[in-house]
Amino acid sequence: MAVGVFDSGLGGLTVLHAAMEKLPQQAFVYYGDNANAPYGSKTPEEVYDLTCAGAQRLFDAGCDLVIIACNTASAVALHDLQVNWLKDDKRVLGVFVPMIEELTSRNWGDNSPPTHTGLHDVALFATPATVASGAFERELKFRARDVEVVAQACVGLAAAIEEGDTVGAEALVYAHVATLLQDLPKPQAAVLGCTHYPLVEDKFRAALPDGTRILSQPDIVSDSLVDYLERHPRFKESGGITYLTSGNPVETGRSAEMFLGKSLPFVSA
Repeated sequence: MAVGVFDSGLGGLTVLHAAMEKLPQQAFVYYGDNANAPYGSKTPEEVYDLTCAGAQRLFDAGCDLVIIACNTASAVALHDLQVNWLKDDKRVLGVFVPMIEELTSRNWGDNSPPTHTGLHDVALFATPATVASGAFERELKFRARDVEVVAQACVGLAAAIEEGDTVGAEALVYAHVATLLQDLPKPQAAVLGCTHYPLVEDKFRAALPDGTRILSQPDIVSDSLVDYLERHPRFKESGGITYLTSGNPVETGRSAEMFLGKSLPFVSA
Protein backbone atom coordinates (compact mmCIF):
# COMPACT_ATOMS: atom_id res chain seq x y z
CA MET A 1 0.00 0.00 0.00
CA ALA A 2 1.20 3.49 -0.76
CA VAL A 3 1.76 6.17 1.88
CA GLY A 4 -0.45 9.16 1.22
CA VAL A 5 0.82 12.73 1.54
CA PHE A 6 -1.81 15.46 1.67
CA ASP A 7 -1.43 19.21 1.47
CA SER A 8 -3.67 22.15 0.72
CA GLY A 9 -1.39 22.96 -2.20
CA LEU A 10 2.17 22.19 -3.17
CA GLY A 11 4.16 22.89 0.00
CA GLY A 12 3.84 19.25 1.04
CA LEU A 13 6.08 18.35 -1.88
CA THR A 14 9.01 19.47 0.28
CA VAL A 15 8.12 16.72 2.76
CA LEU A 16 7.43 14.20 0.00
CA HIS A 17 10.78 14.90 -1.65
CA ALA A 18 12.68 14.32 1.60
CA ALA A 19 10.70 11.12 2.26
CA MET A 20 11.38 9.83 -1.25
CA GLU A 21 15.12 10.31 -0.75
CA LYS A 22 15.08 8.35 2.51
CA LEU A 23 12.58 5.71 1.35
CA PRO A 24 13.41 5.26 -2.35
CA GLN A 25 11.47 2.01 -2.70
CA GLN A 26 8.32 3.15 -0.91
CA ALA A 27 5.16 3.83 -2.91
CA PHE A 28 3.61 7.27 -2.37
CA VAL A 29 0.48 9.08 -3.47
CA TYR A 30 0.56 12.87 -3.21
CA TYR A 31 -2.69 14.83 -3.20
CA GLY A 32 -2.69 18.61 -3.42
CA ASP A 33 -6.03 20.31 -2.85
CA ASN A 34 -5.01 23.16 -5.14
CA ALA A 35 -8.59 24.07 -6.05
CA ASN A 36 -9.23 25.11 -2.43
CA ALA A 37 -5.82 26.49 -1.49
CA PRO A 38 -4.78 28.25 0.62
CA TYR A 39 -6.21 26.90 3.88
CA GLY A 40 -4.51 29.49 6.09
CA SER A 41 -7.34 32.02 5.82
CA LYS A 42 -10.26 29.56 6.04
CA THR A 43 -12.50 28.90 9.04
CA PRO A 44 -11.78 25.89 11.28
CA GLU A 45 -14.94 24.22 10.00
CA GLU A 46 -13.84 24.63 6.40
CA VAL A 47 -10.36 23.31 7.15
CA TYR A 48 -11.79 20.27 8.95
CA ASP A 49 -14.16 19.38 6.12
CA LEU A 50 -11.49 19.79 3.45
CA THR A 51 -8.94 17.78 5.45
CA CYS A 52 -11.39 14.90 5.92
CA ALA A 53 -12.16 14.96 2.21
CA GLY A 54 -8.45 14.95 1.35
CA ALA A 55 -7.69 12.04 3.65
CA GLN A 56 -10.65 10.12 2.25
CA ARG A 57 -9.43 10.64 -1.30
CA LEU A 58 -6.10 9.12 -0.35
CA PHE A 59 -7.81 6.22 1.44
CA ASP A 60 -9.74 5.62 -1.79
CA ALA A 61 -6.41 5.57 -3.64
CA GLY A 62 -5.24 2.68 -1.47
CA CYS A 63 -3.36 4.55 1.25
CA ASP A 64 -3.97 3.27 4.78
CA LEU A 65 -1.41 5.73 6.19
CA VAL A 66 -1.75 9.43 5.37
CA ILE A 67 0.65 12.22 6.31
CA ILE A 68 -1.11 15.58 6.64
CA ALA A 69 1.76 17.68 5.27
CA CYS A 70 -0.17 20.89 5.88
CA ASN A 71 0.45 22.71 9.13
CA THR A 72 -2.90 24.48 9.05
CA ALA A 73 -4.76 21.19 8.66
CA SER A 74 -2.56 19.53 11.31
CA ALA A 75 -3.14 22.35 13.77
CA VAL A 76 -6.83 22.94 13.16
CA ALA A 77 -8.31 19.59 12.12
CA LEU A 78 -6.05 16.64 12.90
CA HIS A 79 -7.04 15.99 16.53
CA ASP A 80 -10.78 15.97 15.86
CA LEU A 81 -10.25 13.96 12.68
CA GLN A 82 -8.33 11.28 14.59
CA VAL A 83 -10.81 11.15 17.47
CA ASN A 84 -14.16 11.53 15.72
CA TRP A 85 -13.76 10.54 12.08
CA LEU A 86 -10.89 8.14 11.49
CA LYS A 87 -11.62 4.51 10.69
CA ASP A 88 -10.02 1.83 12.84
CA ASP A 89 -7.71 0.38 10.19
CA LYS A 90 -6.46 3.74 8.93
CA ARG A 91 -3.81 6.08 10.32
CA VAL A 92 -3.41 9.81 9.80
CA LEU A 93 -0.32 11.62 11.10
CA GLY A 94 0.56 15.30 11.15
CA VAL A 95 3.68 17.42 10.92
CA PHE A 96 3.61 19.07 14.36
CA VAL A 97 4.43 16.01 16.43
CA PRO A 98 7.87 15.34 14.87
CA MET A 99 8.79 19.00 15.32
CA ILE A 100 7.86 18.96 19.01
CA GLU A 101 9.70 15.68 19.54
CA GLU A 102 12.78 17.26 17.96
CA LEU A 103 12.51 20.43 20.05
CA THR A 104 12.00 18.66 23.37
CA SER A 105 14.02 15.47 22.75
CA ARG A 106 11.01 13.55 24.04
CA ASN A 107 9.14 10.83 22.20
CA TRP A 108 5.41 11.36 21.72
CA GLY A 109 4.65 8.25 23.75
CA ASP A 110 6.38 9.78 26.78
CA ASN A 111 3.41 10.86 28.89
CA SER A 112 5.38 11.91 31.94
CA PRO A 113 4.81 15.45 33.26
CA PRO A 114 6.42 18.43 31.50
CA THR A 115 10.09 18.88 32.31
CA HIS A 116 12.80 21.48 31.84
CA THR A 117 14.25 20.54 28.46
CA GLY A 118 16.59 23.45 27.95
CA LEU A 119 14.06 25.29 25.83
CA HIS A 120 13.06 28.79 26.82
CA ASP A 121 12.29 31.05 23.82
CA VAL A 122 10.75 29.64 20.64
CA ALA A 123 9.60 31.56 17.58
CA LEU A 124 6.87 30.07 15.40
CA PHE A 125 6.32 31.30 11.85
CA ALA A 126 3.09 29.95 10.39
CA THR A 127 -0.17 30.76 8.61
CA PRO A 128 -2.86 32.83 10.36
CA ALA A 129 -5.02 29.74 10.93
CA THR A 130 -2.16 27.77 12.47
CA VAL A 131 -1.27 30.63 14.78
CA ALA A 132 -4.91 31.21 15.76
CA SER A 133 -5.37 27.54 16.68
CA GLY A 134 -2.72 27.70 19.42
CA ALA A 135 -2.09 24.00 18.75
CA PHE A 136 1.70 24.21 18.60
CA GLU A 137 2.04 26.04 21.90
CA ARG A 138 -0.48 23.76 23.59
CA GLU A 139 1.21 20.53 22.51
CA LEU A 140 4.69 21.86 23.28
CA LYS A 141 3.75 22.83 26.82
CA PHE A 142 2.50 19.31 27.52
CA ARG A 143 6.14 18.26 27.31
CA ALA A 144 8.32 21.24 28.18
CA ARG A 145 8.09 23.61 31.14
CA ASP A 146 8.70 27.34 31.16
CA VAL A 147 8.84 27.79 27.40
CA GLU A 148 7.75 31.06 25.86
CA VAL A 149 6.39 30.69 22.33
CA VAL A 150 5.96 33.81 20.23
CA ALA A 151 3.99 33.12 17.06
CA GLN A 152 3.99 35.25 13.95
CA ALA A 153 1.19 34.90 11.40
CA CYS A 154 3.00 35.20 8.07
CA VAL A 155 0.15 36.64 6.04
CA GLY A 156 0.67 36.20 2.30
CA LEU A 157 3.96 34.30 2.47
CA ALA A 158 2.77 30.84 1.37
CA ALA A 159 0.82 32.37 -1.51
CA ALA A 160 3.83 34.40 -2.67
CA ILE A 161 6.03 31.29 -2.60
CA GLU A 162 3.51 29.19 -4.53
CA GLU A 163 3.08 31.95 -7.12
CA GLY A 164 6.83 32.10 -7.65
CA ASP A 165 7.04 35.70 -6.43
CA THR A 166 10.57 35.51 -5.04
CA VAL A 167 10.94 39.24 -4.47
CA GLY A 168 7.64 39.48 -2.65
CA ALA A 169 8.36 36.36 -0.59
CA GLU A 170 11.74 37.70 0.52
CA ALA A 171 10.21 41.02 1.55
CA LEU A 172 7.50 39.23 3.53
CA VAL A 173 10.05 37.06 5.35
CA TYR A 174 12.05 40.08 6.46
CA ALA A 175 8.92 41.96 7.50
CA HIS A 176 7.46 39.08 9.52
CA VAL A 177 10.78 38.29 11.21
CA ALA A 178 11.25 41.96 12.12
CA THR A 179 7.79 42.05 13.68
CA LEU A 180 8.46 38.94 15.77
CA LEU A 181 11.87 40.16 16.93
CA GLN A 182 10.21 43.19 18.50
CA ASP A 183 8.66 40.79 21.05
CA LEU A 184 11.38 38.13 21.11
CA PRO A 185 14.74 39.66 20.16
CA LYS A 186 16.86 36.51 20.51
CA PRO A 187 14.80 33.36 19.96
CA GLN A 188 16.59 30.18 20.90
CA ALA A 189 14.80 28.26 18.15
CA ALA A 190 12.61 29.20 15.21
CA VAL A 191 10.07 26.74 13.81
CA LEU A 192 9.14 27.17 10.16
CA GLY A 193 5.56 26.01 10.61
CA CYS A 194 4.51 25.77 6.99
CA THR A 195 5.78 23.30 4.41
CA HIS A 196 6.23 26.13 1.90
CA TYR A 197 8.75 27.93 4.08
CA PRO A 198 11.74 25.61 3.47
CA LEU A 199 11.95 27.19 0.02
CA VAL A 200 12.85 30.50 1.67
CA GLU A 201 14.77 29.08 4.64
CA ASP A 202 17.86 30.99 3.55
CA LYS A 203 15.88 34.24 3.86
CA PHE A 204 14.77 33.31 7.38
CA ARG A 205 18.39 32.47 8.22
CA ALA A 206 19.56 35.86 6.99
CA ALA A 207 16.82 37.72 8.88
CA LEU A 208 17.10 35.88 12.21
CA PRO A 209 19.91 36.27 14.78
CA ASP A 210 22.96 34.08 14.17
CA GLY A 211 22.41 32.01 17.31
CA THR A 212 18.84 30.99 16.47
CA ARG A 213 18.38 27.35 15.54
CA ILE A 214 15.99 26.95 12.61
CA LEU A 215 13.78 23.86 12.51
CA SER A 216 12.49 23.08 9.03
CA GLN A 217 10.05 20.26 8.51
CA PRO A 218 11.06 18.12 5.52
CA ASP A 219 14.03 16.28 7.09
CA ILE A 220 12.50 16.06 10.55
CA VAL A 221 9.13 14.77 9.33
CA SER A 222 10.67 12.33 6.86
CA ASP A 223 12.98 10.92 9.55
CA SER A 224 9.92 10.45 11.72
CA LEU A 225 8.17 8.62 8.87
CA VAL A 226 11.15 6.29 8.41
CA ASP A 227 10.99 5.45 12.12
CA TYR A 228 7.20 4.96 12.00
CA LEU A 229 7.43 2.53 9.07
CA GLU A 230 10.10 0.53 10.86
CA ARG A 231 7.75 0.17 13.81
CA HIS A 232 4.67 -0.41 11.61
CA PRO A 233 5.92 -2.40 8.63
CA ARG A 234 2.40 -3.19 7.40
CA PHE A 235 2.38 0.26 5.75
CA LYS A 236 5.47 -0.49 3.68
CA GLU A 237 4.94 -1.13 -0.02
CA SER A 238 7.29 -0.87 -2.98
CA GLY A 239 6.18 1.16 -5.95
CA GLY A 240 6.20 4.49 -7.69
CA ILE A 241 4.78 7.94 -7.07
CA THR A 242 1.33 9.18 -8.07
CA TYR A 243 0.48 12.89 -8.08
CA LEU A 244 -3.16 13.97 -7.65
CA THR A 245 -4.67 17.44 -7.61
CA SER A 246 -8.12 18.92 -7.19
CA GLY A 247 -6.99 21.75 -9.45
CA ASN A 248 -5.81 21.95 -13.04
CA PRO A 249 -3.31 19.10 -13.53
CA VAL A 250 -1.23 20.86 -16.20
CA GLU A 251 -0.93 24.12 -14.26
CA THR A 252 -0.26 22.29 -11.00
CA GLY A 253 2.44 20.16 -12.62
CA ARG A 254 4.18 23.27 -13.91
CA SER A 255 3.92 25.05 -10.57
CA ALA A 256 5.51 22.02 -8.89
CA GLU A 257 8.78 22.77 -10.68
CA MET A 258 9.71 25.35 -8.06
CA PHE A 259 9.44 22.69 -5.34
CA LEU A 260 11.11 19.69 -6.97
CA GLY A 261 13.00 21.27 -9.87
CA LYS A 262 10.91 19.60 -12.55
CA SER A 263 7.38 19.52 -13.86
CA LEU A 264 5.35 16.68 -12.39
CA PRO A 265 2.68 14.48 -14.01
CA PHE A 266 -0.32 15.48 -11.93
CA VAL A 267 -3.71 13.97 -12.72
CA SER A 268 -7.17 15.07 -11.64
CA ALA A 269 -8.23 13.74 -8.27
